[in-house]
Formats: sequence, structure tokens, C-alpha cells
Amino acid sequence: MKKIYTGKTKDVYQLDNGNVLLKFKDDCTGKDGVFDPGENTVGLTIDGIGKENLKTSIYYFELCKKAGIKTHYVSADVENATMEVLPATVFGHGLEVICRLVATGSFIRRYGEYIKDGTPLEGGYVECTFKNDEKGDPLVTGEGLAALGVMDPALFESMKEQTLKITKIVADDLKTIGLDLWDIKFEFGYNNGEVILIDEIASGNMRVYQGDKIVDPVELTKLILAR
Repeated sequence: MKKIYTGKTKDVYQLDNGNVLLKFKDDCTGKDGVFDPGENTVGLTIDGIGKENLKTSIYYFELCKKAGIKTHYVSADVENATMEVLPATVFGHGLEVICRLVATGSFIRRYGEYIKDGTPLEGGYVECTFKNDEKGDPLVTGEGLAALGVMDPALFESMKEQTLKITKIVADDLKTIGLDLWDIKFEFGYNNGEVILIDEIASGNMRVYQGDKIVDPVELTKLILAR
């Protein structure tokens, strides 16, 4: 297989059938050895987290399918930590979409003079960042994406609507096992004229609390899949 991209937490390969293979790694985003899904650099390695992220992704991609939400998911091989997906064109050089249900992390680092850490954000707050490590994954608005020719307003609204729907699916599911979703990160791509969810819905890409304690990604996967 030909490697077409090396990412922070996954490597991407081209398959002969035209689809793409994602190889999940044990690297996590964070800083100074502390897990933080809002960081834009690899901060630590957790043994086995690649497979755990894949298991969580399979679980939530299947829930999205049942809810009528299209994704790029085709199949997966947990033992080898790989997932086959449909090809999709990323927006710009890569776009990350964050849905925040509670103010924390980088949101507080930016806006802490206006809001306290742990404050609920009613209805969910959606923001986008370009994938650019050198520039610290800069924020970009829907108007900015249109002005830059990255995404027209209709596609942006579709992406935002899907983000809120998927976030609710994940949050509602976590509630059933006594967990609270604070924020979650997605990626979207363009496939056959539509915006669809790509990449993963992984335990390593969400911030989840049990009471007043954050749940680490490996433990989170165990809790999600234990039912």
C-alpha cells in the first residue's frame, strides 16, 4: 500500500479498490505528557490507545448510520488497528470542527476573562480551526471559509448541522452510563457533492467527565463498550 499521509494519531494509505485505509497509532494530542484533545501536537503515547480509538469510532459510526447520518466508514480490523473508509476531499489543507458543550481547555485560554471554566454552553458551540501546526491551528469562521474559497455557506451550514447532531448522539449515549461530554473534535470531507463525517469519533478526540474527574481515553473506551 502507498502511504499518502502521516498524521498525529493515524497514518493514511491508498487501497487498490479506490478506498483509503487508516492505521491508528498510540499517539495522543496533549502537552507535557498530559492528555488534551484541544492541543494541536502529540503530547504523549498511550499503549493500546490506537485500537481503543478504533473501537470507539466503530461504535459511534454505527450509531450515526442508524440515525441516517452519512460517514466515510466502510469496515474495520480491530486487531490490526485499521479502518477502511471511502475517499473524501478535505477542505483546504484540512479542517477540524470542535463542538463545545462546556467551556474549558483552549476555549478558556482564549476567552477566560469572559467566562469561567466549566460553564455550560447551551445548545453547543461549534468552531473550526485549520490544521496547521506551525500556526497553532488558527480559528476560522464560516464567513472566513467562504472568503478564502474553502467552503461555501451552504456546505458550512450542513457541516455545522451534522456536527451538532453527531455531538448530541455521543452526548446522549454517554449520559446513559453516567458520563458527561464536555467537548469533541471532528473532521469532515467532501464526497459525491456532500459534506460527510470523516476520520474518527474516538475516545482520544473527546473530553469526558465522570462527576468532577476527567476520564482518560483508555478507560473511556472500556466504559463505552462494556454494555
